[in-house]
Amino acid sequence: MRRQHHGGQVRQLVSRGIGAVILASTLFALIRAAAAHAQDRPIDFLTPSKNIVCQFFADSSQTNDKAVLRCDIMNMEARPRRPADCELDYGHAFEMSAKGGAGRICAGDTVMDPSLPVLAYGEVWQRAGFTCRSEQTGLTCFNAMQRGFSLARAEQKVF
Repeated sequence: MRRQHHGGQVRQLVSRGIGAVILASTLFALIRAAAAHAQDRPIDFLTPSKNIVCQFFADSSQTNDKAVLRCDIMNMEARPRRPADCELDYGHAFEMSAKGGAGRICAGDTVMDPSLPVLAYGEVWQRAGFTCRSEQTGLTCFNAMQRGFSLARAEQKVF
């Protein structure tokens, strides 16, 4: 009777199987950590002076081109004249879509929330095609079409 010894092959297969399981587990953990980190990034933020606040809006059922970024500036040296068709406050609120223009909006509310995380000077915030950079001179935000605004106490520009 001939006996076949497969012990070495079995050990090799078991070793490969365990290695594959460890690799898959590690990759899964890294993917989960990256997703959690992405979700940890603030959607809304304040500048360090707490004079400018931005909030990102997107319905989870919508695509990124439906996303909107709104930023409000609390204190300005001069407020622009309110258009005749605006019965609410005008001048402090700015809005842009992911793939459209940017501008001041007529708004009877504010997105100010002093409990939001601060985007430190020199830091960049990005989400869904929007980019904002916080600097001591103010905040500049733009979309994928390079349309946006620069906000500072002294001056606000739409481009």
